[in-house]
Amino acid sequence: MGFDLEYNSERSTLIIPEYGRHVQKLVDHCVALEDKEEREKMAYAIIDVMGNLQPHLRDVPDFKHKLWDQLFIMSQFQLEVDPPYEKLTVEEVNAKPERLNYPKSATKYRFYGNNIQTMIDVALSWDEGELREALILNIANHMKKCYLNWNKDTVEDAVIYSHLNELSKGKIDLRGSEEELAQSATLLRKSNSGRMNIQQGKTSNNNRNNGRKHNNNNHKNRK
Repeated sequence: MGFDLEYNSERSTLIIPEYGRHVQKLVDHCVALEDKEEREKMAYAIIDVMGNLQPHLRDVPDFKHKLWDQLFIMSQFQLEVDPPYEKLTVEEVNAKPERLNYPKSATKYRFYGNNIQTMIDVALSWDEGELREALILNIANHMKKCYLNWNKDTVEDAVIYSHLNELSKGKIDLRGSEEELAQSATLLRKSNSGRMNIQQGKTSNNNRNNGRKHNNNNHKNRK
């Protein structure tokens, strides 16, 4: 008595591997049914099977709708039934997503971060006055701190003013200004202090967690 072995190399590629080969065979059989009523009855049964195989998705909005979409994908859109939801089309699946614009960033001066250009644009949108001038000085101080974090050295205010002028396309020009930015040592000290506070917070949390574990172990030992 012989058996017909089915080798992996002879099997068709699974369209959605998560459901396994048996579900794919059910879908293929359903597509081949000539009677529409039988096809629809079997399609609903397959949806129930797929739902049981994905219980962790039951709380996902439109869970059943997603199952029907997957059913049509697995049938390569050959299944002719009337689903309870709008039928997914090949065009929708193959549609290319809209192109995302890259975030504005100081690509030439990456050490300033991705948000510096947005900050400069906001300043340029404000009316002339003390508030705008204060914001521009804050931006310049932020740029100086970022530069120091990257370079770990001193930097002349003139360098920051030159970069700010370039990034604002000449609309903000503090070159030759008598305004002085914060001292490098002050900015570095604040930056290091912030890192120390973060590290101390992590250490404190670890100590608290270790204390809880120690207390729990003592409690277990007493038992």
